[in-house]
Amino acid sequence: MPIAHYRSPIGVVRIEETEGIISAISVLDEETELVGPQTEVTKLAGQQLHEYFAGKRSMFDFPYQQPGTPFQQQVWQELCKVEFGKTKSYLQLAEQFGNPLAIRAIASANGKNKLWIVVPCHRIIGKNGELTGYAGGLWRKKWLLQHEAIVAGKAQTELF
Repeated sequence: MPIAHYRSPIGVVRIEETEGIISAISVLDEETELVGPQTEVTKLAGQQLHEYFAGKRSMFDFPYQQPGTPFQQQVWQELCKVEFGKTKSYLQLAEQFGNPLAIRAIASANGKNKLWIVVPCHRIIGKNGELTGYAGGLWRKKWLLQHEAIVAGKAQTELF
């Protein structure tokens, strides 16, 4: 499995490829040597992430897929529908599924997302508008949301 690294404004991004498809993107808390086999798809993913952080890209079109249950896949598809620069609450997602009691199941699927930024789990917030758990750390979630708001032209001095 080829693994590549990309240095972003909020840490080193680890990009994993499985059989020609990006299967995981995560951010590392520790510094790492930026080495690893570069394939066409990891180069493309790195380039598109660079464009995202530069404010020139809001969607990704490199090949990606992650394993998951049918429910998880459904949740991840809904996450991809949350517009760049906007947020949605777990309650709103649960209501979209027609089951307001599914909040915990949706939060669990959200937490198992392995495609950081590409499947935008950072756009999901608490029903009161507060930031909730994020595998990359709440400070990164806040940074990503503020970055997207600025790029989308909704700059505010303080979003959260």
